[in-house]
Amino acid sequence: MRTGLFLLAGFLLLAGFLVLARLFSENFPTSTTIATVAFVLLWLLLTAFNMWVGVARAGYSAAEELPILLLLFGVPAVVAIVLKWKAL
Repeated sequence: MRTGLFLLAGFLLLAGFLVLARLFSENFPTSTTIATVAFVLLWLLLTAFNMWVGVARAGYSAAEELPILLLLFGVPAVVAIVLKWKAL
């Protein structure tokens, strides 16, 4: 359940970044690129923090948390890059 909610949060964050990029795109043509890069970096930090919490606080090993990190980071990041490449 937590993984699904975390993925949902990632997609909502991506939507927020893309809305802001579209708002600024008329004055700043590179705003969609900047928004995509900023989202990917912020999302990497958030998922890495989530992994740290899982290892340091919840007692999971890094080997147990790494696939979750890859899933949580990879899916929204790939969607963001594909959206930038194909749609924006």
